[in-house]
Amino acid sequence: MIQLTRPLALIPLALILALVAAPMALAQETAPAEPAAPVDGTAAQAPAGDLAIGTEVPADGVGATYTQEVFTDWELRCIRSAEGDDPCQLYQLLKDEGGNSVAEVSLFTLPAGQQAIAGATIVTPLETLLTEDILVQVDSGAAKRYPFSFCTEGGCIARLGFTAEDIAGLKAGAKATVTIVPVAASDQKVNLNLSLNGFTAGYAALEKLPQQ
Repeated sequence: MIQLTRPLALIPLALILALVAAPMALAQETAPAEPAAPVDGTAAQAPAGDLAIGTEVPADGVGATYTQEVFTDWELRCIRSAEGDDPCQLYQLLKDEGGNSVAEVSLFTLPAGQQAIAGATIVTPLETLLTEDILVQVDSGAAKRYPFSFCTEGGCIARLGFTAEDIAGLKAGAKATVTIVPVAASDQKVNLNLSLNGFTAGYAALEKLPQQ
């Protein structure tokens, strides 16, 4: 099973190459001819004013992810914004029965007035069998099935909506199980432990934050 890293905003490689190639092609078409080498054979030197020294980019700058607080098995992860109102979500890395990192879940609150009061994004490996959906079960209760939405270079993504009853069940539960099926072994199920230790305190802290 593939181990996942935190996939934030991934840009397709083809797009990156296209953005880099376009200015280069334009520069080749519009750049003036290079000056002839000096008669005495010495190498031409660029004026100091044409050299970019560069500025250091801080590791904790805008767009950087950081952990604001830890609630046992949950992290309150935020993304630093220019305005200072950093958006935050509850995060947990999911492991299989062998202790291998397989998937991750990020949970967030939703505005009032709709059926779902919270949402979650679960990212699984690309080798997940999408037609089998994803199952979430709290303790020994009935499991719920959720479809996958799409896949990126970082994995396949399921977007879940939680009702007030669902959140109450997560707060009262001891653990939840997230089940996926691998493409290479469609007759097998991979059960991932979603710990609920610290969930109640973490969700309370999430509720106190401004709606994003």
